[in-house]
Amino acid sequence: MGCLGFYFNMQACIGCRTCQIACKDKNDLPLGIFYCRVRSFEAGCFPEPSVFNFSAACNHCKSPGCVRACPTGAMSIAVDGTIQHDDELCIGCRSCVSMCPYDVPQFFERAGIVGKCNACIDLREVGENPACVDACVMRCLEFGDIEELRRRHANENPVAELPFLPDPEITSPSLLVNPSPDVNRGEVVEKTL
Repeated sequence: MGCLGFYFNMQACIGCRTCQIACKDKNDLPLGIFYCRVRSFEAGCFPEPSVFNFSAACNHCKSPGCVRACPTGAMSIAVDGTIQHDDELCIGCRSCVSMCPYDVPQFFERAGIVGKCNACIDLREVGENPACVDACVMRCLEFGDIEELRRRHANENPVAELPFLPDPEITSPSLLVNPSPDVNRGEVVEKTL
C-alpha cells in the first residue's frame, strides 16, 4: 500500500460541519479541541462576492514536522503512511504543535499531552472509513491511497496548494483538493463564526 491521505471536493462542500462534529464525537474531544475543522472563506468583491469552505484534518504528510520535532517518538509514521500519536510516549512538550504548519496537533491541558487525527485507525482496521468521511452529507471527503485518489479524480486536476495553506513543499501533505474557482478570485478572507 502507498501513502494514505484525504481528498476533499471543495466545490461540493456546503459548510455544514458534520465532518467536524462526527470527528469530535467519535474522539470524545473536549470543548475547544478539534481534530477536523471546517473553515469558511470569503472571496471576490461586490457585485460578485462568494463564499467557500475547507474541511481539513491531519494531512498525514510525507515529511512531517511533527514527527521530526518529537523527542520521544510519540509521533511516528505508520506503515500505511499515516501519522500516529502514542499517548503513552507523549511528555506534553508541544514540540509537534509548534512544528506543524497546519495546526493539527492539539494540546490537552488537563491530561498534559497532545492528541491529533489518526485517520480513525481503529475504524479502518475493521474496514470502515474515518468518521469524517462517512459523516459528510455531500460526500466531499474520501480517504485512501493518495495515488489512487489522484487517478480517480484526475479529471478535476486536484491540488495540494491553496492560497490560504502553507506551501506544500514544507511537509508534502497527503492531501488532494478539488478547489472552488473562487479560491483565486482576489483577496481571500477567513470568516470567523
